[in-house]
Amino acid sequence: MLMSQRFRYAMCNEAFERKPFAEVCQILRSLGYDGIEVAPFTLAADPLDISAAQRDEYRRMMADAGIGFVGLHWLLVTPKQIHVSTPDRALREQSWQHVRNLIDLCADLAGSESKSPIMVFGSPKQRSATGGLTPAEATSNFVDGLASVAPHAEARGVTILMEALPHSQSDVVHTLAEAVDVVRQIGSPAVQTMFDSHNAEDETEPHADLIAKYFDVIRHVHVNEMDGRHPGTGNYDFVSIFKALQKLRYTGWVSLEAFDFSFGGERIAAETMNYLKAQEEIALGVSA
Repeated sequence: MLMSQRFRYAMCNEAFERKPFAEVCQILRSLGYDGIEVAPFTLAADPLDISAAQRDEYRRMMADAGIGFVGLHWLLVTPKQIHVSTPDRALREQSWQHVRNLIDLCADLAGSESKSPIMVFGSPKQRSATGGLTPAEATSNFVDGLASVAPHAEARGVTILMEALPHSQSDVVHTLAEAVDVVRQIGSPAVQTMFDSHNAEDETEPHADLIAKYFDVIRHVHVNEMDGRHPGTGNYDFVSIFKALQKLRYTGWVSLEAFDFSFGGERIAAETMNYLKAQEEIALGVSA
């Protein structure tokens, strides 16, 4: 008999594009997912327009489907003017206030049912150097801003995850080591980091070794092929990172974030779940 899956699997909702949120929750639960990770812009053109009653309703939809709220990602896609490292101080302060408001949205969607919801801080366009700043200056602005919202995140029980993005996406914080440096500088339990297989193209060490090296501040894992398609469509070595996570007794989420939606959300979800279960069985040495 096969061992039941050890990891808690989730999926980001934006692959389902215009499908109603309640239906997405039900589909994911029917396919074996335990959690849903939400892109705020999929809920409203301006996510901060989501009323308290609507936040309650989204919580009810997740509860009715029996699926957990993981947290938020793709934080700053809307509104379009947001930029957190710009030299324009007024816009920068406005942008970090928007992040504070997203912290409230994340905590409200979690309610009392979800412990330690996360916010994955990628948003390459909204953090990259602009307005004549050097990457180092933009990074300094980014770190200062992140430190300024950390107390609010801690008060609301939300953990912000500094996501490393390769040079192909951003010139601010490229590797897991650099993300960990930001975490250490800020020194708040509400600011940690995560591992994303798609974003690891600038890494020079084996990914399993990176996970082991920085495991104390890794709170989340995104899985995808390095070309952005869903797991199983390429040749990424998920077995090695699953072995590392199992050895380290990882209890966080393993969350699917695909970037190629051409297969359709339901097919992506189903194929990924079947593939990851098989990879996990290999990693754990499970046999029939």
